[in-house]
Amino acid sequence: MEYSDGFVSNEHRELLRSVAESADPLSVSPLQISISPRSPKSPKSPGSPRSPSSPRCRQSTSKGGSPLKNDKHSHSPKDGRPKKGGSGGKGTWGGLLETEEGHALDPNDPNYDSTEECDHTNVRKTDEEFAEYKKKAAVIVEEYFATDDVVSTASELREIGLPCYSFYFVKKLVSMAMDRHDKEKEMAAVLLSALYADVIDPSQVYKGFGKLVESSDDLIVDIPDTIDVLALFVARAVVDDILPPAFLTKQLASLPKDSKGVQVLRRAEKGYLAAPLHAEIIERRWGGSKNTTVEDVKARINNLLVEYVVSGDVKEACRCIKDLKVPFFHHEIIKRALIMAMERRHAEDRLLDLLKAAAEEGLINSSQISKGFGRMIDSVDDLSLDIPSAKSILKSLISKAASEGWLSASSLKSLSLEPEKRSLEDNVARTFKLKAQSIIQEYFFSGDISEVSSCLESGNSPSSAELNAIFVKKLITLAMDRKNREKEMASILLSSLCFPADDVVNGFVMLIESADDTALDIPVVVEDLAMFLARAVVDEVLAPQHLEEIRSQCLSPDSIGSKALQMAKSLLKARLSGERILRCWGGGGSGSTARAVEDVKDKIGKLLEEYESGGDFREACRCIKELGMPFFHHEVVKKALVTVIEKKNERLWRLLRECFGSGLITMYQMMKGFSRVGEALDDLALDVPDAKKQFTYYVEQAKIAGWLDASFSISKPEHAAENGSCL
Repeated sequence: MEYSDGFVSNEHRELLRSVAESADPLSVSPLQISISPRSPKSPKSPGSPRSPSSPRCRQSTSKGGSPLKNDKHSHSPKDGRPKKGGSGGKGTWGGLLETEEGHALDPNDPNYDSTEECDHTNVRKTDEEFAEYKKKAAVIVEEYFATDDVVSTASELREIGLPCYSFYFVKKLVSMAMDRHDKEKEMAAVLLSALYADVIDPSQVYKGFGKLVESSDDLIVDIPDTIDVLALFVARAVVDDILPPAFLTKQLASLPKDSKGVQVLRRAEKGYLAAPLHAEIIERRWGGSKNTTVEDVKARINNLLVEYVVSGDVKEACRCIKDLKVPFFHHEIIKRALIMAMERRHAEDRLLDLLKAAAEEGLINSSQISKGFGRMIDSVDDLSLDIPSAKSILKSLISKAASEGWLSASSLKSLSLEPEKRSLEDNVARTFKLKAQSIIQEYFFSGDISEVSSCLESGNSPSSAELNAIFVKKLITLAMDRKNREKEMASILLSSLCFPADDVVNGFVMLIESADDTALDIPVVVEDLAMFLARAVVDEVLAPQHLEEIRSQCLSPDSIGSKALQMAKSLLKARLSGERILRCWGGGGSGSTARAVEDVKDKIGKLLEEYESGGDFREACRCIKELGMPFFHHEVVKKALVTVIEKKNERLWRLLRECFGSGLITMYQMMKGFSRVGEALDDLALDVPDAKKQFTYYVEQAKIAGWLDASFSISKPEHAAENGSCL
C-alpha cells in the first residue's frame, strides 16, 4: 500500500468516494479529510477509546453500519504523538519524521511540558548575558587604553560580575592590544598581572590564552605578525607567573599540527623562553616603564612651544598639539606656556595668541584651561623664588585671558599680591624643603647615601620627626617624576636612613593627601605610589598594618590616594610578590653605575673645550642633553662664562644664547650659574684683573637678552646654600 498526501492511500480514497456516493445523507454525515502539514497522528492502541476494537467503536459500527470501521485515523483534537518530541514507544512516528524547526512552545498544547520551556529560557538568558558581557568588556578595554587606570578597570570588572566569562576579557584585551602599539601591549601585560588571582581567576586566564592560541588562524587575517606578537604575550604571561609553563605542552597536544597556534607556542618556547636572560629581554620588549612616555610628552610640549615662539606659526603649533593625542594632559601646555611667558616677556603676546587660538578651535577645552591656570596659582609662591614678579605677571595674564573671553576667571582661586604672613614653623619647613630638594638631587646625581645621612644629621632639630616626614614626601615625589633608576635609588635610600616607622607613615600620609594634585604632573601616580608603598613593606620600612593606618587617614574612598593603597595591597597579595616588587625598577640604583659629580664636571669641561676649538653647535647641545641632568646645567653656564671672561672668547657666549633660546638651559639655571661665578669673582680676579668689570658687563647683556631677571644682583645669600650638597 502506497502512502502520499496526508498518509492516505489511493485505494482508501476510492473506497471513501464510493461510500459517500451510495450512503444515505441522513444517516451518515459527510466526511471531511484535511491534509495537515504536521506529522501524522499515531495509530491508536487497542486500549484506546477510539480504537476500532474498543466497545465504543463496535457500538458505533453496529448502529450505523458505517463502512468507516477500517479508518484508523483519529478525529480527536488531541495529539497522540509522544511528549518532548521523542520517537520512543511502540508503533509511534514522532521525532523521526518531525521537520518543524524553531517551533514555538504553546502552553495550550496538550503535550506542553513546563520543564522544556524552562530549558529554553535558561539557554536564552545565558546567551543574552554573554552577549552583554562581550559589549561591556570591549568598552572597558578601550577605556583602559585611554586612561591607563588599573584600579578603575579592576573596579569595573568587579561591578560586572560574571567571573565565568573572564576568559573572554583576557582574550579581548590581548587581541585588541596585538593590533596596537607597544605602549598598549605593555599596558595589557601589566593589567593581566595586576588582575591575576585578585579579580580574574587563574583558570580563566588559562582558558583565555587557550582561546587566543586556538584562534590564531583567524587573528592572522587581520594581524599579519600574530605568531610573533601572541608568542610574546604567552611568554610574558609565563614570566609574570600568570601562566604555568605546562600550558605550552598541553596546548600543543590539543591543536592540529598544521594550525598557526602550534607555531605560536613553538615560537614562545624556543624563540623567547629558551633564550639566555629571557625574563629581562621579554619584560623590556615593549618598553617597560610608562614614565618615559610622560617625560617624552613634557619634552615635546616644551619643544613645540619653543619652536612656536621662534616661528610664530599658530597652525603648525596647533597641529603639533593634536599630534600629542593627550587631551587629558593639555593643562600641562597651559602651565608651560604661562611659565615661558613669565620668563620671556617679549614672547608673552605670542604665547597668549596661541592659547587663545587653541581655545577657540576647541583644541584645548575650558576645563583644561582652568586646570592649567589653577596649577599656576598653586605654584606661584615657589615660582616667585626664581621670578620675583611672578604673582603680578600671572594676575596680568589672567586678566588678559578673561578679557579676551577664553578663560573663566570666576572658576579660579583668588590671587592676592600681598605676601602671605608665615609663622616661624612655616619658614622652617619651607627652608628645609629647599634643603631636602638639593640633597635629593645631589643624591640622584652621586648615589652617596652617607652624604645624605650627614647632611640630615647636621640640620637635626626638635621638630626632626616632622622634617623626616617632609623628606620622605619630597624624596618619593621627585623620584616619581623620574626614571626607574631614581625610583630604585629612592627606595634604597628610604630603607638605609632608618627613619622611625611613624615618620615614614606620616610622609606617606602627606603623599596620599596630595596625590590628586600630584596626578596633574604625573598621570601614573597611582601605579608609582602603589609600588613605593608595596616596596616599603617588602623592605620592612613599613609593616603591613601601617597600610591600614594610612588608609584610615584618607579623605575619600574615591580619591587617587585610596586607589594607590588598594593597588599596593593587591600587589602584595599576588603570587611571588616579594621578588616581583624588588625587581620592579631594575635594582642597583646606588651601585657602580652611578656617576660621580667630578666625572660629569669633567665631561662638561671637555664638551666646552671641543666647541670652543671649532666644534659644532648641534653636537654641543646633543652632549649637554645626553648628560641627562637639567638641574645641573648651571655648571655649563658657570664654566662657559668663566672661559669667556678668561679668554675673551665670544664663541661660548653664543652657545649660551642658543641654549637659552632653544629651552635647553632655563632662566633659573642661568641665574644660578651667574650667581656661582659672582661668588667666585675674588678668586677669578687673581688671574683676570678686570674680571669684575667683565662680569658686570655680561650680567647687563644677559638681562637685556632676557636670560636674567631685571632684579638679579650678585650678592644673594641663598645661592651659597643652594649650590652645596649640604646647607
